Amino acid sequence: MDIVLIAGLWLDGSVWGDTAAELEARGYHAVPVTLPGQGDGNTAATLADQVAAVLAAVDKADGRPMVVGHSAASTLAWIAADARPAKISKVALIGGWPSSGETYFGGFPVKDGAVPFPGWSEFEGPDSADLDDAAKQAIESAAIPVPEGVTSGVVRLADERRYEVPVVLICPEFTPEQAREWIDEGEIPELAKSKNVSFINIDSGHWPMISTPAELARILAQAAEES
Repeated sequence: MDIVLIAGLWLDGSVWGDTAAELEARGYHAVPVTLPGQGDGNTAATLADQVAAVLAAVDKADGRPMVVGHSAASTLAWIAADARPAKISKVALIGGWPSSGETYFGGFPVKDGAVPFPGWSEFEGPDSADLDDAAKQAIESAAIPVPEGVTSGVVRLADERRYEVPVVLICPEFTPEQAREWIDEGEIPELAKSKNVSFINIDSGHWPMISTPAELARILAQAAEES
């Protein structure tokens, strides 16, 4: 099975290197996606460009791939499910969940037409507790400002068949119990409408592909096997 890997803000496809290698060793074909504006030098990239890159990876995949979205890119994975509900076997969301009818990401300030990495003060506590100083420095130095055309793009979903696509929510800095509570309270409406949602805990912060890549690969392989 192909497993399409989409990283969140500021990251390019290389962040999946160790996890992808572990998945390959388990017999899966890992497909890390470098999103337009996050590693290809396209400072004018838009949300539509990123969606197109994800859909190109899905369309090229053999069979029905599992699509993995990390953090903000959970929405990109869900957009793919909306656009290709019959093609995708499962959506795995790591430390995030999909939005609809609002901007892709509006949480951090724009500077010179892009959203730069805001610094570690924004991620104190469970998000980054598993990262040492060297890991934090590596992430920050490699971080790519995300074009405003991406973060300000409005998420539009149209095909309710997406709710038939199985979803697994991988819970790093929060617990499955917290996630279930948020869904029950209506804070994650897209997942509240989904007909097949499961939860897997991972003992990590917000970037498990960096801090615990082998364990993340094991969990993703488990999710793929259950598709």
